[in-house]
Amino acid sequence: MNGSLRKNASSLMRTAALSALLLSPLAACTTAGPQTQGYVIDEQAVAEIKPGMDAKKVLSILGTPSTVSTVGNQSWYYISQNTNRKYMFQKPEITDQRVLAVIFTKALKVESIANYGMKDGEVFDFNKNTTPTGGTDLSIVRQMLRMVGST
Repeated sequence: MNGSLRKNASSLMRTAALSALLLSPLAACTTAGPQTQGYVIDEQAVAEIKPGMDAKKVLSILGTPSTVSTVGNQSWYYISQNTNRKYMFQKPEITDQRVLAVIFTKALKVESIANYGMKDGEVFDFNKNTTPTGGTDLSIVRQMLRMVGST
């Protein structure tokens, strides 16, 4: 009887381990849901930003921006995106997307604040991973040369 209990316990443990192994991918498929990426905009902190405020003060209130303008560091952008998906293998659906832009004067004092959301335009991709290249469009000179060559 003692040997029979060992066989049953061993068989039960193998069945439990196999079940856990087979069902774990299914558990991962159902753990999707809402996600927030990027900067979480705090409305109270944004309300503290006033025109004429120094850039250092903005940095201490809002923190490091997601990105800055490439020319002159005149604008700081705080970007956030909320997505949702039912299953992990699905492409996430964008439910909210916001860009908080803080525009500075040349003296790095706040000039204005803009708060853009999905209502302000179409959802755009921040990184398309493509570089536009020339060569596919014919210039006016090439078009004229092509017309002359075809006669």
